[in-house]
Amino acid sequence: MKRSRFSEEQILGVIKEVEAGEKVKTVCARHKISDGTYFTWKRKYGGMDLTEMRRLKSLEEENGRLKRLVADLSVQNQILKEVNSKKW
Repeated sequence: MKRSRFSEEQILGVIKEVEAGEKVKTVCARHKISDGTYFTWKRKYGGMDLTEMRRLKSLEEENGRLKRLVADLSVQNQILKEVNSKKW
């Protein structure tokens, strides 16, 4: 997964700047991000505090790890089924 060049604190800071009354375009230009990036962050992290955001990130990482584990086990299971189905 691609790592963001912004930390959790920076992302929340950008969202809070706009919530404080600044225009989206000026905040995005200052931080060198696109409007789309801001709105994606707002949709995903809006209304969260730092601890909730870190917990969400750790849960997403764990979920990805578990999905990879299930995929590997499914492939191994399929291979074993194919080997067992052949008549010797």
